[in-house]
Amino acid sequence: MKKISIKQWAVICACTAALTAGAITLRELNKPVVLELGMFVGSNWGVANANSYVIIDKAIERFESEHKNVKVLYDSGIQKVDYSEWFARRVLSGNAPDVFMVLSSDFYQFSSMGIMKNLDGLMQSDESFHKDKFFTTALDSGKYGGTQYALPYEIVPTLMFVNKSLLLSNGIQVPSYDWTWNDFYDICSRLTQDSHQNEAANRFGTLNFNWYDVVTTNGAYLFDADGKQANFTDERVAEAIRFSKQIYDLNHGQKVTQEDFDNGNVAFMPLLFAEYRTYKTYPYKIKKYTSFQWDCITMPSGKNGGNTSSVDSLLIGINSRTRHEKLAWEFLKLLTYDEELQTDIFRYSQGASALRSVTNSIQVEKILQEEMEEGERIISHELLSRVIEEGSVTPRFPNYIEAMALAENEVNKIFESNKNIDQTLKYIQRTVSRFLVN
Repeated sequence: MKKISIKQWAVICACTAALTAGAITLRELNKPVVLELGMFVGSNWGVANANSYVIIDKAIERFESEHKNVKVLYDSGIQKVDYSEWFARRVLSGNAPDVFMVLSSDFYQFSSMGIMKNLDGLMQSDESFHKDKFFTTALDSGKYGGTQYALPYEIVPTLMFVNKSLLLSNGIQVPSYDWTWNDFYDICSRLTQDSHQNEAANRFGTLNFNWYDVVTTNGAYLFDADGKQANFTDERVAEAIRFSKQIYDLNHGQKVTQEDFDNGNVAFMPLLFAEYRTYKTYPYKIKKYTSFQWDCITMPSGKNGGNTSSVDSLLIGINSRTRHEKLAWEFLKLLTYDEELQTDIFRYSQGASALRSVTNSIQVEKILQEEMEEGERIISHELLSRVIEEGSVTPRFPNYIEAMALAENEVNKIFESNKNIDQTLKYIQRTVSRFLVN
């Protein structure tokens, strides 16, 4: 047998190595790419939702069909109340999902700590993406320090719930969408009375139209965007507190309860759009508010503001350490930017789409009409779009809840103990400002 030379052995080894490497490369190329989604089950808005996975599963099916070598996975059954802790554990283990839902309470922390990817570059380099398709308010809810860190998946504005039966039975028409504080006060004062003649009011103008809601309708902000400065001495804030005190005084110290409202004895109450939709549909409508007809309109406008209400968003972001940036961006776009899937928000969830073209469509109005009983006025797509576009985003800075609790305690003293409004607001300004810088 002819002896194989060293040179020939070298060639054989090189070929074998090349073939082995090729086989490994081919196997890796054929191995599915796993993209993980972080999500929770149920509604973000505290209402019943039996369709948590319908839209997500539909999106995954489409995405995988368009990306043959990609699998999108998620952990099922995570409740919203457990989601933040679950996600924190994943971050600490260095295994956070590639794409994930972001709760309002977590947004600042995720963006400021570098957990979420800066999306500005991805948005600008993608010629198929146009950010003006989103409502401005909704898109701004995903910004921190002027940088876009998340996109809105689903949004919910707050509207004013109206007991239509109570108003009409007292010769009062449901207010127009451009009504004012004066209109609101006039109706509340006419309806707040003792119908049982026992010297205690049993019919009231409003429930839960809180002073900070009133501040929003007067064009004021209690804090700057990053939570470093309080604005309680703003004259627009003082005007809102004075008006809230006038409304409070109509009840002569009597506390208005949810039971009063449920029994049909309160004219107005702010309500999330998600709650409006839930309790307008079967079977929930047989459990609540069945003794009277009701509707939703805008908030009343202050002297220096507009018919403005708060808008909350369920956001979705990308892991800053994802190994699949391009795929993660494409999946994020599918969830938040695809008109077909965003229309499904109205079919399978209780919120609204952040896309102007979807929420402002006749198709969506027809979907909402299916939820209404005959003769009931639906929320038109024009009204819904207006409320969202002109809405106000709730601050997301650290310690916002604690800062508001400090202010709430002192403002309540204005209502309950007749403390001087201007002096109290100056005290709140000093107290909250010290808290924010510490």
